[in-house]
Amino acid sequence: MIAIDKKYKVITLRNFREVDQIKTYLSEEQKKSIEVVGNVLPFKINNYVIDELIDWSNVPEDPIFQLTFPQKGMLSDFFYKTMEDALSLDLSRSDLKKIADGIRYQLNPNPSGQDKNIAKIDDKDLRGIQHKYQETALFFPSSGQTCHAYCTFCFRWSQFVGMEDLKFAMKESELMIEYFDKNPSITDVIFTGGDPMVMSTQKLASYIDPLLEKRPGNLQNIRLGTKALSYWPYKFLTDKDADDTLRLFERVIESGFHLTLMAHFNHPNELATDAVQHAIKRILSTGVQIRTQSPILNNINNDTNAWANMWREQVRLGLIPYYMFVARDTGAQDYFAIPLEKALSIYNKAYQGVSGLARTVKGPSMSTDYGKIELLGINEINNEKVFTLRFIQARNPEWVKEPFFAKYDPKAVWISDLKPAFGEEKFFFQ
Repeated sequence: MIAIDKKYKVITLRNFREVDQIKTYLSEEQKKSIEVVGNVLPFKINNYVIDELIDWSNVPEDPIFQLTFPQKGMLSDFFYKTMEDALSLDLSRSDLKKIADGIRYQLNPNPSGQDKNIAKIDDKDLRGIQHKYQETALFFPSSGQTCHAYCTFCFRWSQFVGMEDLKFAMKESELMIEYFDKNPSITDVIFTGGDPMVMSTQKLASYIDPLLEKRPGNLQNIRLGTKALSYWPYKFLTDKDADDTLRLFERVIESGFHLTLMAHFNHPNELATDAVQHAIKRILSTGVQIRTQSPILNNINNDTNAWANMWREQVRLGLIPYYMFVARDTGAQDYFAIPLEKALSIYNKAYQGVSGLARTVKGPSMSTDYGKIELLGINEINNEKVFTLRFIQARNPEWVKEPFFAKYDPKAVWISDLKPAFGEEKFFFQ
């Protein structure tokens, strides 16, 4: 049954010990680990995730618990001990933050060359717009730079820890429109963060309505990157502006733009509640499309059945499986990363076990500095075992679909671990 009076409650480091499930199911050592790691990597959760998604009888192995609660292994032993020792001292909040920031800067915040993607008008940096691929721009609305809960793998964790020099955000929709007018190659804008669906409908509309009215450049498609369906489906059900949100979606469709929710689902358990299934129906009834994506993650979804079941259920509910990503080289990558060879095996076996309607999904894909690189297979060419790869999307559009080869390495987890095959000194795109 859907709780029609579900009230939103935020749980952070300050009050997580007050949660009944925390008191009942977690040891003192587990609580301490949450505090130590949560002082470095961001932690925030809500009562829907705690009450309806986590199987507390299966903690700490439960995938949604791993997805949302900091674990000791997410920091190296050295960094964990550094933060643990700092917390044992009577330090001010600002001094603790300095120690935490010192660790954070060593965890590769803003990976994949994001600083290279910052848009410019004349000589002015627009830190709320990233433009990496010629057709697509990312927009970071300042009011949407938080989430209903934080994923422990999040590659944009630095948005949420008060490191202002690393944060992407802007308020001015006028500058967004001006930039689109000056860059007619852009057909797609992705509202991202954070999560634009944490904003009120009124605030979200203040960014979207000007696009509908002024129709800048050659803009055709609007995307909203969101975890709200998984972490707070009541945004589309019983929140005070839920109906207004759906009317906004309808307005976008009626204006002639295509609107897609880029929904993040990391495990089939997130699709199981009545609330999320009803929210999906309401959204689809507006004419909006929902595409799904997730990284493949150790300790959460690193098995074939999880992926095949998730894709099947997504198709049954009317969603379009879109991407399987590889865990990015930032934050707790060592905790979540699996070898590329294993990721490919899981992808292939899951892909083979679903119908054609689910075979829209691309992967495993690395979102690198150069572009989205898809691992196609492991082959033997000229008596050399190699990874076969290609660009799905790239900084230079001429690279897209161009195959290339890397030496086979069973331990490789990221592009930086790979070396060119056939005696080449570097890959063609370097």
